[in-house]
Amino acid sequence: MCEHMIHNTSDKKVLLSGIKSTGRPHIGNYFGAMKQYIELQKQGYDSRIFIADLHSLTSVQNAETLSTSTLDLAIDYLAIGLDPHLVTIFKQSDLPEVTELAWIFNTITTMPYLMRAHAFKDAEAKNKEINVGVFDYPMLMAADILIHNAEIVPVGKDQKQHVEFARDTAEKFNRIFCNTQSEGDTAGLFKLPEAYIVSDVETVPGVDGQKMSKSYNNHIPLFS
Repeated sequence: MCEHMIHNTSDKKVLLSGIKSTGRPHIGNYFGAMKQYIELQKQGYDSRIFIADLHSLTSVQNAETLSTSTLDLAIDYLAIGLDPHLVTIFKQSDLPEVTELAWIFNTITTMPYLMRAHAFKDAEAKNKEINVGVFDYPMLMAADILIHNAEIVPVGKDQKQHVEFARDTAEKFNRIFCNTQSEGDTAGLFKLPEAYIVSDVETVPGVDGQKMSKSYNNHIPLFS
């Protein structure tokens, strides 16, 4: 399997990040990630910013709403200053290979490992009914990151664990399918991504003091 997959051949480091299209972005999205997209787009990276419409399906399951939110987010990316000449902006679902890769990752991932995810533990602690998409969210995100061989992933502090999951998954895949033995072994298919977190905006608080989130209904919209 390893030898039949294609590496990124660009000389530039790949920067990748995305936001769910579950509604218009809020100031937590802006200061936690979007502001970094703008600042980094002229620093020589192969920047790829996506609209995470597949991730959005865990909570938004109305086709019209999702379609509208996806278009709105694309407009908002441009409105904040992302330059299409410097950044590749795309929709997650336009790359069906991402879900194919996520399935391969599922086959080498255990349930106890996924139960460590913060989103799963938070939902479980609140006695929420958890769909499989929420439970398996980290593997789809790992596929998002690793299929691009991304090296830089701008995220907020609350998303750092997803990058760590992607690193673990890359190492495990490389060991199983590419016969690597250590992190520094260059024979592996996938590079190990690094989280890019701006320390003074690691977590943006909402109006109630918790982390700002649409799911907590404590956010301040970026655009009125």
